[in-house]
Amino acid sequence: MFGFGSPDPVSLVAILFAFAVGITVHEFCHAWSALMLGDDTAERQGRVTLNPLSHLDPVGSIGVLLIAVAGFGVGWGRPVPVNPNRVRWRQRGLAVTAIAGPASNLVIATLFAVPLAIVDTAQLNPDVVSIATYMVLVNILLTAFNMIPVPPLDGHKILVGILPNFWYPYLAPLERYGIAILLVLIMSGFLFGGGILREMYLPVFESLLGVLLPEPPIDG
Repeated sequence: MFGFGSPDPVSLVAILFAFAVGITVHEFCHAWSALMLGDDTAERQGRVTLNPLSHLDPVGSIGVLLIAVAGFGVGWGRPVPVNPNRVRWRQRGLAVTAIAGPASNLVIATLFAVPLAIVDTAQLNPDVVSIATYMVLVNILLTAFNMIPVPPLDGHKILVGILPNFWYPYLAPLERYGIAILLVLIMSGFLFGGGILREMYLPVFESLLGVLLPEPPIDG
């Protein structure tokens, strides 16, 4: 999709750069929003920063590289610690800190999509166009993927936060099994060739892409 998988060197660098920026801003916004809501746990761990080294996970970064080179895989940044007992408004506050991440990626995608829509890209350096396009694509991908309502993704925290309090005791404990649930979904996709996670985020991805970048300047 749009050059993901065995890309040329410029595309490879553009994809990796876009992921580095997207993940860094995503995790920073989690940490900053938690601090604004009264929880300084992330701040005390040095996470309220735009330094990529504070947010990129070694194993997750390998996953990002796999996406860029092979066109499939799952990458992630270091999870931001949030203490639910210190966050204002409890589960509602947790939902705010959760949505701050994907919302930041949507803002980044929009900031790069607007110039691509109003400027004649044929008159620009192709490498610049490639970088800007992948900034849009990758950040739309981060937005859509993280909105999946499955723990430990942000969508689950948002769902728990917006549903009536009745559901909290049933949904919140699933967080402790989040990694296992995500791994089962990933492995089921590999084993049965379905790509369950892909089907869960693709409608949101395509909808956002249709709005922000209806005619991608690079080939799909």
